Amino acid sequence: MRIPRWLPLLLGILTAVGPVSIDMYLPAFPAIEAALGGAPGTAQVTLATFFAGLAVGQLTQGSLSDRLGRRGPLLAGTTLYTLASIGCALAPTLFWLAAFRLAAAFGGSASMVIPRAIVRDLADGHDAARLMSRLMLVMGAAPILAPSLGGLVLAWGNWQAIFWIIALYGAISTLLVWRFLPDTLPVQYRVKLGPGAQASRYLSILRDRSFITHALTGGFCSFGMFAYIGGSPVVFIDHFGLSPSLFAVVFGACAAGLIAASQINPLLVGRFGPSRILRAALRVLLAATMALVFLAWLGLDRPLSVAVPLFVCTAGFGIVMPNATLGALSRHAARAGSASALIGTLQFLLGAMSGLLVGVLSDGTARPMALLLLVGALAANLADYLRPRS
Repeated sequence: MRIPRWLPLLLGILTAVGPVSIDMYLPAFPAIEAALGGAPGTAQVTLATFFAGLAVGQLTQGSLSDRLGRRGPLLAGTTLYTLASIGCALAPTLFWLAAFRLAAAFGGSASMVIPRAIVRDLADGHDAARLMSRLMLVMGAAPILAPSLGGLVLAWGNWQAIFWIIALYGAISTLLVWRFLPDTLPVQYRVKLGPGAQASRYLSILRDRSFITHALTGGFCSFGMFAYIGGSPVVFIDHFGLSPSLFAVVFGACAAGLIAASQINPLLVGRFGPSRILRAALRVLLAATMALVFLAWLGLDRPLSVAVPLFVCTAGFGIVMPNATLGALSRHAARAGSASALIGTLQFLLGAMSGLLVGVLSDGTARPMALLLLVGALAANLADYLRPRS
């Protein structure tokens, strides 16, 4: 199938449902806790439930997209996401906010898993890396704009307004899928499997050493990324005393590093190959997290000294994660939806774990976030070491 020029833009908008849902309300954590009677750090529970919903939802969405095609599950998922986001705006307590975030994540998971499967439907190898990087260019604008928009909304309104905007984003996504998205999985390639057969398919994919090591590499990077996402509001707003709008600038600068790295990635892959680039980026990521832990434990953490290694970390994520994803999917073209679902589930299970840990370990300093980033980088490097060499 010839790839329309506008398709990466549409897929990027859909995939950005995740960053929009996560990053836009980060500056509102203190306001949410104050309004709903939560202690400092308790708003991170709503982030953890969102990650858990994404993890569980992607298993369902992946198998549905292999069975029914890509378009129908996307329409259903974005509709549920929109309705649940309206529920978030109306939530009277932290419990209900967490519950509606869980439902929104379950629906939004379709927009996380199915675009990756669409990329695998249309391309492989270097072409897939180029398409994935174009998608990440669009998706990467969300982490830059979302916190700034969230901070702006808080300056003029309340935290509920953020969720009304998120619901509007979901409604626009639903409309775009309905109006423009083609189904990239032909009927003859759709697989109608029962629960037992689907479980066997998942187990077969997991037994592929190349898949599991690549998926774990990306998954542990997600562990570190979500430690940064969940911990950075506490570090920069509570610990350093930055305003929500200034925090949004720092967060956006780090996101810009992720975008820049993801766009350089196809050039590096074309010249050096994905395996060497993946390993080099992991080493840089490990060095940056070690520097962050060193600064935090010696009490040398300042806004700039923390932001610089975080910038390097997010740039590393921008190279590691697309290469790890494509490496995991490369041998599973016939079951891309299921393989993509397993990747997403693993990433967001580890993300949920990281989000809970950064809240439980929170001590008002950068130490918990730095330590969890280091754990993620070490585990990702170990997974890469176990990866079969091509």
